[in-house]
Amino acid sequence: MATSKIPGIWHHEASVFSPIPARTPGIWGILDQGDITVWTLAGDSGGPVGFEDHGMCLLGGGYGQALQAQKTIPSAGDAPVAEEKDEEVLLLAAVAYGESSAKDVYEEMAGIASVLVRQSDDRDQELETLLGPKGTFAFAASDGNPRTAAFRKASPHARAIDSGMALAIKAAHNAIDDGKDYSNGAYFWDGADIKTNYANHAKVKLGIKFTDPKHNIYNIKESSVDITTHWQVPGKDGKLVDGKVRGSYTYVYESTAAWGGTIFWRYSEAYLKATGSAEYR
Repeated sequence: MATSKIPGIWHHEASVFSPIPARTPGIWGILDQGDITVWTLAGDSGGPVGFEDHGMCLLGGGYGQALQAQKTIPSAGDAPVAEEKDEEVLLLAAVAYGESSAKDVYEEMAGIASVLVRQSDDRDQELETLLGPKGTFAFAASDGNPRTAAFRKASPHARAIDSGMALAIKAAHNAIDDGKDYSNGAYFWDGADIKTNYANHAKVKLGIKFTDPKHNIYNIKESSVDITTHWQVPGKDGKLVDGKVRGSYTYVYESTAAWGGTIFWRYSEAYLKATGSAEYR
């Protein structure tokens, strides 16, 4: 039996003494190139270097097995997020991050990203155009939104280690890769301004309906209108006049989901039928 390289502890020598940098610095030496199936009290060797000596404490069989069962090995899920370089992903993530609330809720950012991709597809317009400097669909893309600006200024490494930004990147990938749609088919969304500017809010004036009470995260009142449309037909003088009734509606927007600080919307079927509008307009 040979003397351990950890002072005061006897180890069985199982390999040649060779210095290998520890994967995890510190006295525990987690995953420091030694045999990860073998229990040691303080890593294979103490200190931040983590020498690979494959030492195993000579303990009673039952106690040694109990300690081995407690040994923690980081899972693959704990691995660092890769540093994103794809420009389309970063553009979508920056806007989803900026348009979402500071709560950094993944489902909220993923829902916004899905709406943006859906709008891009239905308009037959590249994300770079939809979210470009002249784009007006998502104001965070061009109005100096501080969260979007912070995302854009951050380095790839900073984004990868920031929990909110990393979730925004994950949300962008989910939308681009046709993953789960947390917006539930929405084409529009609103944040806290629908409450703070309720009386003058464009959607409120056109009529809003919550299809699920859980979507009413700001505890605001539904609103309604009473609109009837007619088919336009030529009059006696050749000008268009109202013909038969085309349809009627009492609200334009109905909720589809709500996450974090965002309510998601789509047009009501009655409004689409009465106006012939496209879902994305």
